Amino acid sequence: MAKNKTVYICEECGYESSGWLGKCPNCGIWNSLVETVIQKKSVKSNNRAWLDLDSISDQETVLNLASIENSDQKRLCSDIEEMDRVLGGGFVRGSLVLLGGDPGVGKSTLLLQTLANLTAQYSTLYVSGEESPTQIKMRADRLQVEAKQIRMLTATDFASIIQALQKHKPDFAVIDSIQSIYIEEISAAPGSVSQVREATAGLLRLAKAFNITIVLVGHVTKEGGLAGPRVLEHMVDAVLYFEGEKTNQYRILRAVKNRFGTTNEVGMFEMTQSGLKSVDNPGTAMLEGRPLNVPGTTITSTLEGTRSILLEIQALLNPTDFAQPIRNTQGIDRLRLNMLLAILHKSCGITATPYDAYVNVTGGMKIIETSADLAIVAAVVSSIQDKPIDSDLIILGELGLTGEVRMVTAIERRILEGLRLGWKKFVVPSACKRSIKSISLPDACEIFYVSLLQEALDLLFS
Repeated sequence: MAKNKTVYICEECGYESSGWLGKCPNCGIWNSLVETVIQKKSVKSNNRAWLDLDSISDQETVLNLASIENSDQKRLCSDIEEMDRVLGGGFVRGSLVLLGGDPGVGKSTLLLQTLANLTAQYSTLYVSGEESPTQIKMRADRLQVEAKQIRMLTATDFASIIQALQKHKPDFAVIDSIQSIYIEEISAAPGSVSQVREATAGLLRLAKAFNITIVLVGHVTKEGGLAGPRVLEHMVDAVLYFEGEKTNQYRILRAVKNRFGTTNEVGMFEMTQSGLKSVDNPGTAMLEGRPLNVPGTTITSTLEGTRSILLEIQALLNPTDFAQPIRNTQGIDRLRLNMLLAILHKSCGITATPYDAYVNVTGGMKIIETSADLAIVAAVVSSIQDKPIDSDLIILGELGLTGEVRMVTAIERRILEGLRLGWKKFVVPSACKRSIKSISLPDACEIFYVSLLQEALDLLFS
């Protein structure tokens, strides 16, 4: 009988070491290596014992790519518009999807509503390792969903889950959560690196073999990333994050990986007493009730996947009482703000050094692109000078280090979305003039072209 082997595995990236290390040499995270006992014989002999290898042996044949016919199977549409948008038109059959989010954000609620909608046309199975059947039934009653056709299983044993999936062969299954599953052949605690990795690998093979769409619910770390080894995100077909503050009624579903659709696509939901509801016009929802003609606020447009969303940027600058002024941001990178303040000082002679600066993107949204640079600086100057900016103006433009206003991508899509929601005035980079001329604009639309930051500020505050 082979002796057991003790190794130390990083919970963040899956790095293995023969001895304990305070800092993982692969990902650099401190105190992330945990002791794991590996039973050489059992793991090696039973590594794929949970699957019926005879049923999938025919798929291990070498094929010519040109001889493979395109699948005409339709996607599984959940009838939840924002969910289907993020996935690129619905769930692809045989795909493995990972859904992560903070505790209490609404992951289980979203998936229960999805299951209820899919049961009208497809067979489904809900596997829960964290809630009892009574608790799930209570939530279904609260959400007023049709639960008659939803089959469920409460189990954490991996063999039992695989047996149920092979027996019932549902079109769509939910595993809540992957961290609660336990494989008996692996002597490690549920949620450990080896347990999560092997369970996901087994579910992936089963999903492809039996053409079952499986959604895995994953826990997140305190930093906001998915708990478990990074290899987990590489194994699945799509990775979705469900984001939102518990005190805010809006939730954002973001696709950070999607093999069958656009990455960084987002969908917006509103949490109500009867569950989650799709928000068709996020720009309107984000700007509802905003103050008009108030210093320190601007409107910009950001791209999330293929969707253009209008956002309000607020800046508040107060005289500082400290030698080192405060720089606080919500929704934008703080280092980006420091760079923009340096550009403002160098190019226009306006300094923010005597002020504490607070910049916020309303609605809990995050801006990860550079098209909002000009709008951020305009909001800062508006707060410093205590002068409001026209509330009917959308400001777009990236700022270079020399103070030039650089072009932004998909300017046509941003302008058309603004026009659809009622905006008629736009400040855009001069470099976008050729792209804008290619679209048909109404006579009431006003486009102001700027090349330099100083030119833009003169236009906004003249």
